[in-house]
Amino acid sequence: MRAGMLTAAELVQQVDAGTIDTVLVAMTDMQGRLQGKRCSARYFVQEVLEHATEACDYLLAVDVEMTTVDGYEMSSWDTGYGDFVLKPDLDTLRLVPWLPGTALVLCDVERVDPHGTPVTASPRQILRGQLDRLAELGLHAYAGTELEFLVFDDSYESAFRGGYRELTPANQYNVDYSMLGTARVEPLLRRIRNEMSGAGMYVESAKGECNPGQHEIAFRYDEALITCDNHSIYKTGAKEIAAQEGRALTFMAKYNEREGNSCHIHLSLRNDAGEPVFPGDAADGGSPLMRHFLAGQLACLREFTYLLAPNINSYKRFQAGSFAPTAVAWGRDNRTCALRVVGHGPALRFENRVPGGDVNPYLAVAATIAAGLHGVQQELELEPEFQGNAYLSDRPRVPRTLRDAAQLFGESTIARQAFGQDVVAHYRNAARVEIDAYDAAVTDWERMRGFERL
Repeated sequence: MRAGMLTAAELVQQVDAGTIDTVLVAMTDMQGRLQGKRCSARYFVQEVLEHATEACDYLLAVDVEMTTVDGYEMSSWDTGYGDFVLKPDLDTLRLVPWLPGTALVLCDVERVDPHGTPVTASPRQILRGQLDRLAELGLHAYAGTELEFLVFDDSYESAFRGGYRELTPANQYNVDYSMLGTARVEPLLRRIRNEMSGAGMYVESAKGECNPGQHEIAFRYDEALITCDNHSIYKTGAKEIAAQEGRALTFMAKYNEREGNSCHIHLSLRNDAGEPVFPGDAADGGSPLMRHFLAGQLACLREFTYLLAPNINSYKRFQAGSFAPTAVAWGRDNRTCALRVVGHGPALRFENRVPGGDVNPYLAVAATIAAGLHGVQQELELEPEFQGNAYLSDRPRVPRTLRDAAQLFGESTIARQAFGQDVVAHYRNAARVEIDAYDAAVTDWERMRGFERL
């Protein structure tokens, strides 16, 4: 067991010893955020361990502002906004080094019934469903997510009061791979690296990126569910650590007109014996299984983009020459394509370059698996790799707006077959809510152009 991870027995021992007094009981919502309760540790070990706990089911039916909105079958004023069950997954139990005396456990979301029926719209459950489909074929997914973020010398409170304008980036220029540039922010980066290691994660490295103040901390790949759990905890923890240091960081996909925050997702498969099944001729797209799986990505990418890019802001990242993809194409180590085949031998895998830092990892990895399974089941043939600058190609394009992506997702027969009509309808409504809110907003851009000059 990795340092920082706990068994239930170890938790009980530390609670009895007085070294842990709080347990965070959390689920992941549609926006990829941790939501839940801070339980007294004694209450957790005496009650929640055996009986679970409950939370309002509106947590899977609100927007990013926690606004109650209509259109959801599972939760509304008409249903009375009842409860669902948060059932701790003890495999996720761990210390939280950046909070004194604190442990955390992630939960699966179940209905309040005697059978513990899973809530199908829960992101963690959606991913579990696709992993179960893989397991029926004797296959298991391994994933890595590469999150980028922007660091500012302002606190979250001062940034909020200033409307998130005129913030001071932690670096003043492009520090991509710069040792000097990362040294300027190393006290913060070091805290995040070390304290994530103390929370059971395998940190690989940190590096500077292109946008002033932009950095990336990379973690070792793992089983897909573990990777997504760690992704969600890391994203919350990094913000909390930055706040403790009087700084603010953001994972939003596009903060300014410079490079956006990406979240490239690497994925590979293994069989029941733990052997990689993608290895083959990398130039041809790997083994026959990998070629079918990759062909499925190309066939489904436009219809599944909403699960990879879930917000209005996500689509402003897709700009030519920005290292964010615009073309639905694959290439060997080609960063201009949406899908990039990398590695060799047992490490052969592909990278999905569409997601940004705002992605919900469970939904994105679930979409990637579902697309691959479509390719395998239909035995789709993989087109030749794209060579050259895909930005200038005539390949199909990644959807340019949330409106376009949501329509493609909502009308997708493949999505309904993979996820179920209830899940498609639920997330199609989430997109509608976001689009309606954006359409009703008056932006700074409009004021600057129209206040005096129109």
